[in-house]
Amino acid sequence: MKKVYKAHILFTKEKDRFEVYENGYIAVEDGIVVGVASNLEALNAQDAEVIDFGDKLLIPAMNDMHVHAPQVHNQGVAMDLELLPWLQNYTFPEEAKYADVQYAERMYRRFLHTQWLFGTMRSVVFSTVHTDSTRKLMQLYQEAGMGALVGKVAMNRNCPDELCEDVDAAIAGNEQLIKEFNAQCSMFNAQCPPLVRPIITPRFVPSCTPELLKACGELAKKYKLPVQSHLSENTSEIAWVAELEPESKSYGDAYNRYGLFGQTPTIMAHCVWTAGSELELMKKNGVMVAHCPTSNFNLSSGMAPVRNLLDAGIRIGLGSDISGGHDLNMFRMLVYAIQVSKMQYQQNHDKAFLTLSEIFWIATKSAGSFFGKVGSFEPGYEFDALVIDDSVLYPAEYSLQHRLERFIYVGDDRQIVHRFCRGKEVEEPKVF
Repeated sequence: MKKVYKAHILFTKEKDRFEVYENGYIAVEDGIVVGVASNLEALNAQDAEVIDFGDKLLIPAMNDMHVHAPQVHNQGVAMDLELLPWLQNYTFPEEAKYADVQYAERMYRRFLHTQWLFGTMRSVVFSTVHTDSTRKLMQLYQEAGMGALVGKVAMNRNCPDELCEDVDAAIAGNEQLIKEFNAQCSMFNAQCPPLVRPIITPRFVPSCTPELLKACGELAKKYKLPVQSHLSENTSEIAWVAELEPESKSYGDAYNRYGLFGQTPTIMAHCVWTAGSELELMKKNGVMVAHCPTSNFNLSSGMAPVRNLLDAGIRIGLGSDISGGHDLNMFRMLVYAIQVSKMQYQQNHDKAFLTLSEIFWIATKSAGSFFGKVGSFEPGYEFDALVIDDSVLYPAEYSLQHRLERFIYVGDDRQIVHRFCRGKEVEEPKVF
């Protein structure tokens, strides 16, 4: 049945400007936007049910393009360490606990509930090496009605014994999940694929032998599945990769040699130090970047060159990267990303800092493109949306764009009054 929602509608069709419909209407049928207009008559939807949100804002929902769900218990802990010691001393011990499915379910329910609070309706997620716990996370996303690409992590070196899985076991576990969640039908060709799907997830080159990387690449190719991992996050990590993969021209080339760098849709987190031949290879292969500003600061990794990436035509999304990052609120990621770009502007005035429309477009339409037609209110896009009641935040004379800006900077979950994913309102997930 067709529904029409009336509100103040804002979205970014292009990165350099907002589309704004004051007291506008958006028509949705079977979870898909069929039109947006300033008046009801223009939509040819006179017989549709009209839901009037009054003076509230209606915007696309958030997408978290890089997050480690099992690290939620460590959120805000050990922020005085760099990447590699942080992994060894805190992250790996916490992830080992996910051998216990009951513990995993308890933590994962808390994680999903927090994502729901902040209006994150789609995510690209790392789980752990544990097949049963990964299955539970995927089931919880299905139960909640939220979209996710969930990866059972692959690693078999430079990690604790309890997280080390041999190649055959890693591939067998992934194939179980692929079969159970019908991933042989490529999500990038189907109009409305399942909201929850597997994604091939080698943790990063230092934790995977060449044999495991090769097997992951073959698995992605066989089932036409997307790939996620980490790239050029930390200078010590990059030097380590150069030692482990001396035949590779760059960190990105190490993935490319194993079929894990754009041979199927690929997203790489961080890319703080990506430049030169690595950047060219990313552009050539269509690899997306998940920019994680809080994590890059917390782990002393550096400042990702987002303006350079954007100008080079690289697709970009934003990631919370819990728990290297400390905040699951994706609206805060917009603010942090703008602030990072302003710091870079102070170093090089030739590169303009990010505008609000650019970062909103990155967080919605650009990020959403990894899931298909997600992140905009253009006809044919899936209706992922948030309704914002910002009445406690703004003087009446503010423009709609300034009202949205104010919410992004100083608002919180209390102002998000409705959340939609693929046209269905998402109710508050259960927590225990």
